[in-house]
Amino acid sequence: MRNQEEAGRHVVLRKHHKWMIGGISAVVVIYMIVSIIIMSGLAVKQTSDSNKLANEINKLQADTQSKLNELTENLLLVKEDIRQTKENLTDIGAIREEFDLLKASTGEDFSSIIEDSLKGVVTIKTNVAQGTGFLISSDGYLVTNAHMLSGANEVQITTFDEKKIPAELAGYNAELDIALLKINGDYSFLEFRQGINELNAYVQTDAALNPGNSGGPLINKNGKVIGINNFKLGSGESLGFALESNYIKDAVNAISLEKLGKEILE
Repeated sequence: MRNQEEAGRHVVLRKHHKWMIGGISAVVVIYMIVSIIIMSGLAVKQTSDSNKLANEINKLQADTQSKLNELTENLLLVKEDIRQTKENLTDIGAIREEFDLLKASTGEDFSSIIEDSLKGVVTIKTNVAQGTGFLISSDGYLVTNAHMLSGANEVQITTFDEKKIPAELAGYNAELDIALLKINGDYSFLEFRQGINELNAYVQTDAALNPGNSGGPLINKNGKVIGINNFKLGSGESLGFALESNYIKDAVNAISLEKLGKEILE
C-alpha cells in the first residue's frame, strides 16, 4: 500500500517538474523574442540616426563649399575692380601728364584753354593698341586714327571724368587714316577751326607725338582743333604731322552721310 502511495507521489512530482520546466522554457523563449525585438529596434534607430547624421554632414559640407565658392567669386571681383581702377588712373594720368607738360611750356595764358580742351579728349584702348581721340559732338561722336583700330574687335573709351565706355565704329577713311566712333552719353566736345583751303593735307608740328597720343587733337591758342595727330618722322627730332582740320571734317561728314544719312559737322 505504501509502495503504491509512493509511486503515485512520484508521478505527481514528475508532472510538476515537467510543468515547471515547460514554464521556464516558455519564459526563456519569450525573453529571447523580446530581446531580439528590442535589439532590432535599437539597430533600426541607430541606422536612422546614422543616416540623419550623414545627411546633416552632407548639407554642412555643401553649404560650406557654396560659401567658399561665393567668397572666391567676391575676391576675384574685388581683384578685377582694383585692376580696372589702376588702369583708369594710368589712362587719365597719361593724358594729364601730357597736358601738364604742354601747360608748363606755354605759360599761364594758354593754361585755361588747355583745361577746357582736356574735357573733350579721351583715351582709346583696344585689344591690340592704345591711343587718343577727341569728341566732336555733344552726343558722343569722336575721331581718332583708323590705323589704331586695325585688327581690333573691342574698343573702350576712357573719358575725362574717368568713365569707361564701350565704343562702336561708325566708319573710317583708310586713305586719310580717320575713324569715326560713337559712345552713348552727353559730353563736352572740341570745335574745328576753319583751315586754309589751299593748305596741303598735313600740318607740320613740333609738338611731341608719341604712340600713346596718336589720334589726339592738335589745338591752336583759341582752343580750336586744327588737326589730328597722325605720325612723326623717326629720324627727326619733334617733327610730327597732323591731318589738317578741313580734311578731317570732310572725311567725318562723308562717313556720317554714308552710314547715318546726315552730316554731323558744319
